Amino acid sequence: MKRFTICTPLFLILAITGFHCKPSYQAQQLQYKNYRIATALPKDSSQVVFLQPYRDNVNKTMNEVVGMAEVSLEKKQPEGTLGNFMVDAFLTMAREKYNTPVDVAFVNFGGIRLTQLPAGEVTVGKVFELMPFDNVLLIQKIKGSVFQQLLDLVAERGGWPMAGLTMQIKNKKAVNVMIGGKPLDPAATYTIANSDFIANGGDNADMLRGIPQISSGYLMRDAIIDYIRKLKSQGKNISAKLENRVTNAE
Repeated sequence: MKRFTICTPLFLILAITGFHCKPSYQAQQLQYKNYRIATALPKDSSQVVFLQPYRDNVNKTMNEVVGMAEVSLEKKQPEGTLGNFMVDAFLTMAREKYNTPVDVAFVNFGGIRLTQLPAGEVTVGKVFELMPFDNVLLIQKIKGSVFQQLLDLVAERGGWPMAGLTMQIKNKKAVNVMIGGKPLDPAATYTIANSDFIANGGDNADMLRGIPQISSGYLMRDAIIDYIRKLKSQGKNISAKLENRVTNAE
């Protein structure tokens, strides 16, 4: 018995099923207008009353003084006092929060959102300005060979704030790297504290992608505030100095 296969033309199938083309639209013109929000603008009294409790609560929180800066701290490369203060905070609080030895802490230079922390009272709001994003302080255990790749990226970018190590930058590479007073060992394993942004490959730190992370959701901003309060409880003010942590090789 012979079998026959009936081939129905595609156009006939489309016609039978009622296939039709949907039109697509594309904007031909875009207009916008800027509005400046100023105190001179008329206020909606009902909205002012509605928002007043929230504004009072936010202002109370943001205006809380958490510490005192002895001198103005500056954001600079390859090393700056503001960066040194921040990574010292991250190293101290990571060790405390995760209850484990941490070798090195760092922050990417672009993650510091203020160029200066002025001398005087430091409020919670000022720390929010310093680190407005909800980046998490976490730790990773990495091989020295991978750490070298990261430090070469740091060198290529002109230097990031570092605590727990010293290094020099030569031809955009990290050289003379010392961790805890000892030369970096490519075969050793180091525990580093950094942000979830960098740990997930941000700022071209692709070498950290896929490396297990230990995280409790502890915000870097909270680490700074907790560190300042810790200093205050010890009778200390906010301070930092240049220590040749990251330098350019001659």
